[in-house]
Amino acid sequence: MKKLIVIRHGKSSWELQVRDHDRVLTQRGIEDAHLIGKALKTAQINPDVVWTSTAARALQTATLVTEYIDYQLSTLKLKRDLYTFNAQELLEVISTCDDSVETLVIFSHNNGITDLVNLLGTTRFDNVPTAGVVAIDFETNSWKSLEKGSTKFHIFPKLIR
Repeated sequence: MKKLIVIRHGKSSWELQVRDHDRVLTQRGIEDAHLIGKALKTAQINPDVVWTSTAARALQTATLVTEYIDYQLSTLKLKRDLYTFNAQELLEVISTCDDSVETLVIFSHNNGITDLVNLLGTTRFDNVPTAGVVAIDFETNSWKSLEKGSTKFHIFPKLIR
């Protein structure tokens, strides 16, 4: 059995004149990342592996969230391929995960995140908001052969503020 936990980066700023890849979190984005981290701690999420997009806002969100869950920040993996807005590309990255990993957490971007959870899960979302989390379980032993799974839970900051 495999568990995929997909997290969209927190709210980011458009105020600075920087490349999209370099945009950072707003104060609300920082607060929401802490909120989500606390909620995941309560849910007792214990990932085997955490991967994040290399975009500043995703890396910042991942760093803040992993403060709360049982995960060594030094083992956080930066994956340039997670800097995508496409569900198929996200699925391709996920399929490279070693099969010894049972629980994988990824931090990435929309529209890829929303499209991915709608493709793989049983609950349909119009939009996974910034700092939103969706967890999906799969009855498989291989990340390469993911098919429709079962959405186990979702946590959206607006619902727990």
